[in-house]
Amino acid sequence: MPNPRLTGLGGGLFCGAAMVTLGCLDRLLLGASMTVYGAVFLLVSALTAVWVGRGDLVIPPVVVPIAFAVGLPPVIESDGGLAGHLVGLGTALATQAGWLYGGTLVAGVIATQRKIRLMNRRGSLRESLRGSLGSGPGRPGLQPGAGPGNGSDRPDGPTSDPQRRPTRDAV
Repeated sequence: MPNPRLTGLGGGLFCGAAMVTLGCLDRLLLGASMTVYGAVFLLVSALTAVWVGRGDLVIPPVVVPIAFAVGLPPVIESDGGLAGHLVGLGTALATQAGWLYGGTLVAGVIATQRKIRLMNRRGSLRESLRGSLGSGPGRPGLQPGAGPGNGSDRPDGPTSDPQRRPTRDAV
């Protein structure tokens, strides 16, 4: 299976173009089946959430519902004219809300799971780096709370001088 990493814009374009294409194919091959359109939408939602890059994990739950609506016009039944088409679009969005929410939920769960896994991986990497550097007597700057500006270099401690307050209290 391919493993592309799309940007946020690329993910939105992929999802929108896929839904328009699949909506047209649904209309041509299956006679505008909303069930098929909804099921394919779940697949496109999952692919969008899996293929978007790490930095854009907030994008899939946003672009997926937009792509659902963009790809819907070829599938809907409508009377002639712009007003009839808009009414058909509104009706389809209202009656197919289960598919819309389902696809958004799929994209949100996958993106959230990826973000949690990424955060855990970064945390474990940080802990392994901290453990490998060590904080022995030869490395006083790596000990927690040590360093210039926090008062640990003064013998009387950070809170004994009322004129010298930490910068966070000045705000």
